[in-house]
Amino acid sequence: MSRIEEYRSGSDRIMTCFIPSYRDWIDSLLTELNKGRDHYKFSHHIGGRWENTYLDITHVPTVRIPMRLARDLVKENWRIPTVVLYESMPNVHLSNPPFWFNIAKKGERTGVHDHAKLASVSGVVYLQCSPNSGNLFFQSKEKIECSIVPEEGKMVLFPSHKKHGVSVNESHD
Repeated sequence: MSRIEEYRSGSDRIMTCFIPSYRDWIDSLLTELNKGRDHYKFSHHIGGRWENTYLDITHVPTVRIPMRLARDLVKENWRIPTVVLYESMPNVHLSNPPFWFNIAKKGERTGVHDHAKLASVSGVVYLQCSPNSGNLFFQSKEKIECSIVPEEGKMVLFPSHKKHGVSVNESHD
């Protein structure tokens, strides 16, 4: 694993790193994501776009790679044992898979939210981004405490209760 950097947002720790050999699987994951377009499900329409794009694990099996890496990083660095879910468990109703993709076009952003009801640790892996794609930011109350620049192959892990959002995508792609 590449060098891990930690940031603080209030009392919360945010971990970032570049995933070694990410090129080996990002292209496969993007191909699977593209091929699965006919099977996309969406969460909610907000700000003129679908906020989350869901695709069953059978269509994007390569997503297991970054999810396992996230699990291992959290266990090793934060000493938090976690379970990675790729699909709903028997007798546990999830309306959507426990992972999703955010696909933001120029001018789009993601509003401030958290995942406190869904998990204890959340994460982002940048599969594809251009300069000015929109920073991931963390805030307490109304103040931004930490901002992360998106870079292909970067993973960001944080406590699920942490309020976060993505600034406007001003890229030219």
